[in-house]
Amino acid sequence: MVDVVYVEHDGTEHAVTAESGQTLMQAAVDNAVPGIDADCGGGCACGTCHVIVDEAWIGKLADADDMEQSMLSMTPESEAGSRLSCQVELSESLNGIRVTLPEFQM
Repeated sequence: MVDVVYVEHDGTEHAVTAESGQTLMQAAVDNAVPGIDADCGGGCACGTCHVIVDEAWIGKLADADDMEQSMLSMTPESEAGSRLSCQVELSESLNGIRVTLPEFQM
């Protein structure tokens, strides 16, 4: 199991426990975390699951592929730690990860 903390733009925190192998997006959707729209259902085709990964965790993630980078380039609130949560697979090494949700999704 992997503990994840989602922080809304206003600072409201949502701590959830997810299974290894789930994506950050699926864990948010399964636990009704507001702010993850996931319009495409995890297909890396819409950008509505954008999160900003806490700086302490960025180096523990695989690099974003070209498709994800392309989607993020269209996100107005993209920044250094931006990722699409549908592309981040949870594992025990990510236990305790914190991500912040942008004020708006695309």
